[in-house]
Amino acid sequence: MNENGQAIEGANGHAAVKLTRKDFQTDQEVRWCPGCGDYSILAQVQKVMPELGIPKEKIVFISGIGCSSRFPYYMNTYGFHTIHGRAPAFATGVKVANPDLQVWVITGDGDALSIGGNHFIHALRRNVDLKIILFNNRIYGLTKGQYSPTSELGKKNKSAPMGTIDYPINPLSMAFAAEATFVARSLDVDPKHLSTIVDRLAKHKGSGFLEVYQNCNIFNDGAFKLYSDREVKEDRMIPLEHGKPLVFGKNKDRGIRLNGVTPEVVTIGENGVTLDDILVHNEHAPEPNLSYILGRMQYPEFPVPMGVFRAVERPTYEEMLAGQISAAIQTKGAGDLEKLLNSGETWFIN
Repeated sequence: MNENGQAIEGANGHAAVKLTRKDFQTDQEVRWCPGCGDYSILAQVQKVMPELGIPKEKIVFISGIGCSSRFPYYMNTYGFHTIHGRAPAFATGVKVANPDLQVWVITGDGDALSIGGNHFIHALRRNVDLKIILFNNRIYGLTKGQYSPTSELGKKNKSAPMGTIDYPINPLSMAFAAEATFVARSLDVDPKHLSTIVDRLAKHKGSGFLEVYQNCNIFNDGAFKLYSDREVKEDRMIPLEHGKPLVFGKNKDRGIRLNGVTPEVVTIGENGVTLDDILVHNEHAPEPNLSYILGRMQYPEFPVPMGVFRAVERPTYEEMLAGQISAAIQTKGAGDLEKLLNSGETWFIN
């Protein structure tokens, strides 16, 4: 079914068979550690896929290197397990050559933000219609517990026994700086929220980025526990809902107010603060200024924002490229490869 509830027409002109989550599962043994947050992400993606109404042969999952990058083996679609950090480059080629495909990039905090940093940035700035999911566990899991680009300052691990002295990268800040047209965050232990955000990402046209806080229970267990546990999350996380004030807390009596360009936590009803003083979230703002401010908020000074930070529309890379090709053909003809190879200065070697 498509977004309007209509049956999708198959290749033979008949209505396509309605797919289920099982149709997107493979016969491959899922080889992640028991209790890994990757299982939750896989389950929600497989749940969302049939609801999109897209034939399996029109979907591609591309990954780099890391625990998360096993993902294509577990999706019964086309897929490509590529090389370290280069998944966005491969995905760009697939999308440009086959614009009718829905192309996903599955990556991790090490794969995307270390060796793959440039590929990640440029895929977003070009606004290639890619769905990028970054599994952020703040550690290198596949190589057994070294610190990653998102590991906290001072974190002790196998490659920094005295604590890392590297300042961490904020993935959302990079996405905003690269002008990604869709930026969101969710977490593995909230499957309902994660499913909703994956669905939003799937339906966005343009460079889409979803950071998922994902627990590595072997090498970095409890990295997000201080604010993701059920007992504390209402007071330590804040939901982002377009057009609604940024309030949080069990009693919904706390909120985010801007003091100039600096956010501050206030209590509604104290010191003259009213709901009108609370910042209203606007995911469609043409400039990412406020989204950037929200993306910088971190616990314990602030509640951690969860949801869609930015969702705007602009022409995609593959659309503009197709337009240029069409214009060139109209003005210069379809072209002749043999003629091109023999044009200009050529010479023969005896």
